Amino acid sequence: MAKPHSDADASGLGYAYQLPSGGLLLRLKSSLSQFSDLFSDFSRYISPAYHHDRCERSVHMRLYSMHKREFVMVFLGFFTCFGLGIVIGLTGPPITSTSSLTAQQILANTSLAHSPTVLGKGPFAMKSPLTTTYSQQMWLIAKLVTDNNDDERYDKSFQVSVSIDGINEQHKPQSVIGSGVAHNRTRHLVCVRNDCEEFTVMHLGFLDYAHYIITVRFYGLESFHQKYNIRSITFYFKTYSPEFTQIEIWFRCIFLLFTFIVICWYAHTLRKYPIYDWSIEQRWLSVLLPLLLLYDNPFFPLIFLMNSWLPGMLDAILQATFLCSLLMFWLCIYHGLRQNERSFVRFYLVKVIVVLPIWLCAIVLATWEKCNELRDPTYSHFVDTKNYNGFKMFFYIACCMYVLYLVLLLLRAYTELRSMPYFDMRLKFLTLLMLFVLCISITVTTCRFGFGILEDNFVASLNTTYRSSAQFMCFYGLLNFYLYTMAYVYSPDGRFAQAELAVTKDNPAISMIDDSDEDVVYGSDEESRRPLTSVGGGAGKNDYDSD
Repeated sequence: MAKPHSDADASGLGYAYQLPSGGLLLRLKSSLSQFSDLFSDFSRYISPAYHHDRCERSVHMRLYSMHKREFVMVFLGFFTCFGLGIVIGLTGPPITSTSSLTAQQILANTSLAHSPTVLGKGPFAMKSPLTTTYSQQMWLIAKLVTDNNDDERYDKSFQVSVSIDGINEQHKPQSVIGSGVAHNRTRHLVCVRNDCEEFTVMHLGFLDYAHYIITVRFYGLESFHQKYNIRSITFYFKTYSPEFTQIEIWFRCIFLLFTFIVICWYAHTLRKYPIYDWSIEQRWLSVLLPLLLLYDNPFFPLIFLMNSWLPGMLDAILQATFLCSLLMFWLCIYHGLRQNERSFVRFYLVKVIVVLPIWLCAIVLATWEKCNELRDPTYSHFVDTKNYNGFKMFFYIACCMYVLYLVLLLLRAYTELRSMPYFDMRLKFLTLLMLFVLCISITVTTCRFGFGILEDNFVASLNTTYRSSAQFMCFYGLLNFYLYTMAYVYSPDGRFAQAELAVTKDNPAISMIDDSDEDVVYGSDEESRRPLTSVGGGAGKNDYDSD
């Protein structure tokens, strides 16, 4: 074996050039091989690496080093927690509570009981069932039945006047909306044969009293009553179930606690790395997790401590903000994996323009209806057809724009990155979870449950019945467990805790093409360029000559 030349070591490169021996071809091959090893020490200054502008470096994510069985365990844990939440919801109480009163019961023992025109105009004075702060809100819904047997569909416009008195602790009526300032609102009575669709008489967004005395009068139904003969009128009082409210408080508190723990753990795992070394997923999770904390709403108990519309509107705003941030996250990830330069104007501005209308629709709908109902409990945006239909069309257009843009980014990401190791892994993991979240969310919305103002509109319909709390647990558990799973997968791997091992190449244009998805463990650039022969290597270190 040739001995290392001392002059080669004096250069300070840490490598020794071995004088080749043997045939001419073998000598030439050996010389080129050793020269290549010597030259590799300078290659990082002329080849793309993480310290160049054209490449982005990022903290090593747990996703990179996970094997198939670990992926199975992660998804199994996610589905187990999600399924457990649904089981708890199925065993829970129904979300709403409904009680009914017929016009005959209301008018019994009154002078109007035998009046032939009373069903067409009223008045109907009724006392609401017992309500507590846990009842949250109350809707009064009316449903008419006629004697008409013709196969025709007819729509009759009429006005509803409502006066409301609350029963205070001294059992005395306290005027909420007096008869002198009673609001008249237009309603539409849509009937097919003898069955008429229900309509909302009034909605109280927060409850100040245990009982209410509500007086309802109809205007414009006299001619309708004479023609079709209103046989009966049934009034329904609908509130949130107090038992469900207790479940909601407890599980919001539990999700809030777990989210806080996950935030602390996630921040602890990334504390040693500069923020500019974080991957785009890690940066976005550092934003989404605090928003999830607000989505679980630490201010939710204020709904029961304050007799005001403000906590309810704040809850709707926080939920809308988190959901729109999640929509923004999906757009940024699918685009950000292909692009390292992410300036606000070129990268984020278009996405903000796409998502902002959806957020504005949710915020405007929440504040618009809450503020109008505060002044007038008989207000309903369904009746304000001119503004509501235009608003609904704007929302549909915004959603279509978002879906088209998301599909475009998804297809381009898969077209460019699906054959690149690690990037295809990131795409598959993100897409699989995203599709599951979207499918479950659409299913829950189809079951007439949602967030904030959307949920209230579903509850206001008699067709919406909840036999258990499964819809609530499904919706809230899904989003919480989704972010917990991403926080675990995108967190730094403990096996690569050293700073020089935690920085990995993250440029789709270079590197990682010849690496496998599971067997490659990242090392530093210096280790990858270390030659087979080093200075000072003895027989005990298993160093060999090239020849």
